[in-house]
Amino acid sequence: MRVIYNTATSLSGFIADEENSLAWLFSVDSATQPDHEAFLSGIGVLVSGSTTYEWVLREEDLVAHPEKWPAYYGARPYYVFTSRDLPVPEGADVRFVRGSVAEALPAIRGAAGAGDAWVIGGGDLAGQFLDAGALDEVQVSVAPAALTGGAPVLPRRVGPDRLRLRSAERFDQFAHLTYDVLPPS
Repeated sequence: MRVIYNTATSLSGFIADEENSLAWLFSVDSATQPDHEAFLSGIGVLVSGSTTYEWVLREEDLVAHPEKWPAYYGARPYYVFTSRDLPVPEGADVRFVRGSVAEALPAIRGAAGAGDAWVIGGGDLAGQFLDAGALDEVQVSVAPAALTGGAPVLPRRVGPDRLRLRSAERFDQFAHLTYDVLPPS
């Protein structure tokens, strides 16, 4: 199993704005984008922090409309790192994790089966996977927007000795960059 952090970011390096909103991202007019279905076909398990999970639930009204869940995530297990009790859309396989990434990794690996793990967000959770030596790939779609603050894409100091650019693609308004994460030297 590989752990892949795949997200979008502003030019200024923020995923969400100061109100933890992604509305700025969805206002970008782009006729093309990376093939989400092809990406999801290799994913066995999803992982996010509670802020990302709650934003998706709220924006898509998934608790009231659980029938929409499979269109986004299929039947894959979805791990949420949180210290709170949160709602779960009916029929969704959501598993709450209290503790460290290192402690949760065996269960996440087991749930992934032959697939990979997608760290949806946020940036600090991706950083925790990096800290645990478990982050294998970073994919970022850079949007033509700048934010003055918010949630950073990866709030860690990561030198060029740890990231190797594998590909750079243009999707209309977005630059999609894929980096392999290398072990510390």
